Amino acid sequence: MLGTLPGEESLRRQEYYAHPRNLFWPILCALFDESLPSLYAERLSVVVRHRVALWDVCGSAERLASADATIRSEVPNAIDELIAGHPEIRAIAFNGGGARRLHDRHFKRRPHLAYLSLPSTSPAHASLGFADKLARWRLLCEVLGGG
Repeated sequence: MLGTLPGEESLRRQEYYAHPRNLFWPILCALFDESLPSLYAERLSVVVRHRVALWDVCGSAERLASADATIRSEVPNAIDELIAGHPEIRAIAFNGGGARRLHDRHFKRRPHLAYLSLPSTSPAHASLGFADKLARWRLLCEVLGGG
């Protein structure tokens, strides 16, 4: 699962998807029929249990506040090396179009991988509600073999 770059709250708390209105954790837990843990360590256990890895396309970048649209001068993470070192990876899912665009700017797609462009869980992308985002994210379960 690739995001763009951690937002301000995530950086402050050193937790992926830490903004309280970000729907990532509620959606992921709903997909796998898990209750939403309050502790971050327990949330990480959910992703491990369901073979989902979390990372960002950008290792660093300049950005105004948490607005992905303002990302510039980005330095990508070593995604090619991650894929090469883990041949069991079957898919890359993008948490939003920004992550997909940044990935495609810096990396070639590999024919043996599935690429899933999922709607962003960010509170800044509120054109879709929880139910609609969850329905579109179900594709992740299909690729993972039912979750």
